[in-house]
Amino acid sequence: MTATAATAPRVRTGGPQEDGPKILEHVAGWTLVVVIAMLVTQLGLL
Repeated sequence: MTATAATAPRVRTGGPQEDGPKILEHVAGWTLVVVIAMLVTQLGLL
């Protein structure tokens, strides 16, 4: 690794950002879990 590579700023590649509404992610995740559980129950797969 060269000195210029070590001091270069990190390039964003379009992945998830570190800052953001964490509560929104949790609510969306749990909503998805509940919807899938309701679907599985309605289809009689469990």
